[in-house]
Amino acid sequence: MLNVDSPTRTARADEYERLGVVTVRSLLNADEVAQIRSAFMDQVARDSSVGHDDHVPDDDPLKRYPRFVHPHRRTDLDIGRLSRRWMLEPRVMSIVTELVGPVFAAQSMFYFKPPTARGQALHQDNLFLQAHPETCIAAWIAIDDCDAENGGLRMVPRSHRYEIVCPDEADAAESFTNTEVKLPEGMAAEQTVLKAGDVLFFHGSMVHGSGPNRSTDRFRRSLIFHYVPQSSTEIARFYNPLLTPGGDEIVVAETADGGACGEGWTPTGPH
Repeated sequence: MLNVDSPTRTARADEYERLGVVTVRSLLNADEVAQIRSAFMDQVARDSSVGHDDHVPDDDPLKRYPRFVHPHRRTDLDIGRLSRRWMLEPRVMSIVTELVGPVFAAQSMFYFKPPTARGQALHQDNLFLQAHPETCIAAWIAIDDCDAENGGLRMVPRSHRYEIVCPDEADAAESFTNTEVKLPEGMAAEQTVLKAGDVLFFHGSMVHGSGPNRSTDRFRRSLIFHYVPQSSTEIARFYNPLLTPGGDEIVVAETADGGACGEGWTPTGPH
């Protein structure tokens, strides 16, 4: 079981360099988590059409609770303003900057993952963001307690040194996305266990994913952000414009490939 707690600046940087992932416990307090949870639950109950269409069948629980992609761009909605605020929150960005240097904010997402929902097969985020010459970094905020039963994240420590690879087809019974990274010999996915308010920070080449939510009454909600180093010279079109730490929009050159993080993607060759 992956249980990396890195409370100090030096320890976090060392763990990130060594494992590609660090956990910061209780970065958000209970009231902050409750506000985020309530805003997104109110929105999905009122109008789920702002969610991303993953083309799931009508009887799939993700039809009622689709993931929200780029909610920070919907500043006309409460969830948009809240996402944008947390995307640029100094407590989050200071740790990201500590790990990789100055960054731009590239993406926000919210996953509901209700009971019985499928998981997401093992993947690497930068396959979709296509940030160059460096890679992206994720800040994955637990909005519920997360473990194996309700489909908490599984990480492959040290896989951040594994090249971005063309994925294979995923098991549709287990994953709502259709591609999966096959692990090289000697690597294995480890289960994370998080409390609401904990945050995982992990490298864009880190292989990670999750199993189905096998509980009967527990959501596994998460608010997720992706950032790219300010030295990035290109990114997939889907992520422009980026945001500076001050909230200004900036556009960088666009790659030919990439797309919404977690969407199926047709590779043209090794990357």
